[in-house]
Amino acid sequence: MINAVYNTLMKKKNRVKKAEEFQYMIHHSKKQVNQSFVVYSSPKKEAEARIGISLSKKIGNAVHRNKIKRQVRMMLHDTIDFKVYPSDAVIIIRFNYNGLDFDTNKKNLEKIMVKATIE
Repeated sequence: MINAVYNTLMKKKNRVKKAEEFQYMIHHSKKQVNQSFVVYSSPKKEAEARIGISLSKKIGNAVHRNKIKRQVRMMLHDTIDFKVYPSDAVIIIRFNYNGLDFDTNKKNLEKIMVKATIE
């Protein structure tokens, strides 16, 4: 049962992993900002959209940062369909993320992901 739930989450093929890819997207993509996130988006190059998640070491220790990344991956899994979503993105989590609750952060992420595809 646990493996079935794990397999439905954001797959590794849908993640931006390399530092060069992060830097390229940050310098050559459109930027959207809200109180919890900064999103850089560009048209996707592969069949499915890929998303990278980044946050500063100043936000917390490794355990806390990994928890936040897991939360954001779950929000993305609930929010978008990677086969249909039209762009690749890099999401940078801002310091204000910790000050807001999960539902507010999820709504902020939904709004900014829609805004990133429109503009």
